[in-house]
Amino acid sequence: MCAGGEADEARRAAPRPAEGPAVDPITLDPVDEVVLTTLVDNSYDGLMEDAGPARRARLSGLPTVPAPQFAELRTFPGLVAEHGFSALVTVRRGRTTHTLLFDTGVSPDGLATNAARLGIDAGTIEAVVLSHGHFDHAGGFVGLSRLCAGRALPLTVHPLVWTRRRFAVPGSPEWALPTLSRSALEAEGFGVIERREPSLLLDGSLLLTGEVDRTTEFEHGLPFHEAWHGGGWEPDSLIVDEQALVAHVRGQGLVVLTGCGHAGAVNIARHALRLTGVDHLHALLGGFHLGGAAFEPLIEPTVAALTELDPDALVPAHCTGWKAQQRLASALPDAFVPGAVGTSYTFAAAPERQHGG
Repeated sequence: MCAGGEADEARRAAPRPAEGPAVDPITLDPVDEVVLTTLVDNSYDGLMEDAGPARRARLSGLPTVPAPQFAELRTFPGLVAEHGFSALVTVRRGRTTHTLLFDTGVSPDGLATNAARLGIDAGTIEAVVLSHGHFDHAGGFVGLSRLCAGRALPLTVHPLVWTRRRFAVPGSPEWALPTLSRSALEAEGFGVIERREPSLLLDGSLLLTGEVDRTTEFEHGLPFHEAWHGGGWEPDSLIVDEQALVAHVRGQGLVVLTGCGHAGAVNIARHALRLTGVDHLHALLGGFHLGGAAFEPLIEPTVAALTELDPDALVPAHCTGWKAQQRLASALPDAFVPGAVGTSYTFAAAPERQHGG
């Protein structure tokens, strides 16, 4: 654990199986508040205003760094934006809070740099979850270990995150992706826990979906993506290690956090609702993977399906792409919130109704 190594804390932070088969509702206890802080994302805007549930990290409020070209010898660097994703997730039930890290970004230092500039207390992090094994979500472990002064953290992953992968696009050179090393992570002190199935985390405050059911007609995964299996390369468009994180906010509905959304943003949202038996999607945040020519045909059916789900807040980030963000903003103007590194999103329980005497 980042704040210590007590055995009972380790047991609490480790995932535990959700009772019953995945097709049956899993009891995800409601929480009073969820706060998600984006530590790594593709963009940063130091002048962006607060909006709805979003509170921004503005340039003027962040630390300065040495800069000899200025008379004051200091300047405001803001935060690091990079092609990756990471979010700090804090849930509160009554006076009890729990915090975990969802993904770690792409570079060794981006996550650590932003966390330090935002004043994040790494000692509050109880566990780490990886949405999937791609390098733009798993690259920041070195910096995270440094933030935690080398103290161990439990790390929950799907067993396939260690898979060798590449892109083999016809007419282009093959692109081998960096492969995550279990031994390297364990050497840094991370306690690896592999699970395919839905898992309840941190005293049942959060749900890790496990493998996501693919039910839509249009979300088919990542074309030209291959994995090394049994001595040869095989198609790997589904990326079945993709998982999402879910919280149930009391009186509001589900808050769902995705990594890249390779399973499909709509598949993920519907899967979370089906797993929990909760009937409303309060918020959907993270990567929807709708950027690029191969995914542009998915934008309209995705917009239609998300419009039908009618979330209260929608924050498409990372690999969603500007065309999809534009369409979602147009179709769901009351829900859409633009994302940026350093933004904290707060989702609180619905106020209890007062009964007259």
